Amino acid sequence: MPELPEVETIRRQLAPQLEGRVLERLDVLDPRWCAPAPPEALSDAVRGRRIERIGRRGKYLIVSLADEVHLVMHLRMTGNLLVVAAAQDRDDRPHLRARLALGSGDRLLFVDVRRFGTGLVLAGDEALERYFSGRLGVEPLGADFTVEALRAAARGRRAPVKAFLLSQERIAGVGNIYADEALWRARIHPLRPVGTLTRRQLEELREGVVASLRAGIDARGASFSDFRHVDGARGGFQERFLVHRREGEPCPRCGAPIRKLRAAGRGTYACERCQPRPRRRRPARAAGDR
Repeated sequence: MPELPEVETIRRQLAPQLEGRVLERLDVLDPRWCAPAPPEALSDAVRGRRIERIGRRGKYLIVSLADEVHLVMHLRMTGNLLVVAAAQDRDDRPHLRARLALGSGDRLLFVDVRRFGTGLVLAGDEALERYFSGRLGVEPLGADFTVEALRAAARGRRAPVKAFLLSQERIAGVGNIYADEALWRARIHPLRPVGTLTRRQLEELREGVVASLRAGIDARGASFSDFRHVDGARGGFQERFLVHRREGEPCPRCGAPIRKLRAAGRGTYACERCQPRPRRRRPARAAGDR
């Protein structure tokens, strides 16, 4: 699934191509893309409006149009956005779910093999803010992502730190790849209960999250599976993974073999020498057993 760096890469590529253009038409070719809203409702809401800004919130891409109309898209697992010339566009393109026809003559195509990607239209800046306020936590590359914010969110929680990082309601945009990379940088085991982290560990975790996301953006995303740039090119971050998908290879820091385990229901990679596994607590004995 594209994570924050992949969506930010797309945002940066689309902004100079789309901002200032007119969205002449939105064709929803797969009603599932915008369900339960009918396709014609989305098309009517955006038709003929000027694109003012291409934004991002967590893993969501936001096309902000004139008069505070916002087209919000989520790529989910296998979605891609491709910019093509009108002459290259055709209805029989495999896995085509939606098409944005631009005043420049180009087309922005939403292509999605597994059909989990979504699109919706929100009218008004307040509606956009309300939509995200109930779904997304702090932006990890924003000024609000502080050690104090992490500490408050983690206090008293027994969930593994990997699950905490993957919770979009806590931190927006971090997924499986960047959680593994951040935890390795912070020397924290993925199964460590997040509420037991010390302030120093939370500082390291914050720095690890930020560094991993920035590295992903610098490499223009990871393309070991479906993710592609808007011109179809691949990202390069998969060539720079420190632990993710490197099972059995030597840890870049200590040389011990990278292990694969399950955490938060996801395949997870860690160096259990650099990231010591948390000790199991012994169950308390009953009074009669003493």
